[in-house]
Amino acid sequence: MQVLYSKLARNKLLKLTNYLTENWSLQIKNNFVKKLRLKITQIKHNPYSCIESSKFKGLYKCVVTKQTTLYYRVLENQEEIEIITIFDTKQNPDKLKRDL
Repeated sequence: MQVLYSKLARNKLLKLTNYLTENWSLQIKNNFVKKLRLKITQIKHNPYSCIESSKFKGLYKCVVTKQTTLYYRVLENQEEIEIITIFDTKQNPDKLKRDL
């Protein structure tokens, strides 16, 4: 399956990696990117390995780190996985509802 990022997910990922580099270190950012790639490989090979969101029908929740979760959907007819958003778990959960 092919993995695609929504515009929202691309923007959030860019902001997050910039934040990690500017406020922590390049090594912290690289570690995060490595964990993210591992999770994406996991869902690419087994799209239903993460739990389905109880709040958002059709979306799956993948915990990347304690602070970061990505939400994605599986488009079987197109053989694609679309990453909808990357969410900072320290934020107000209502913000996630607005994003989705």
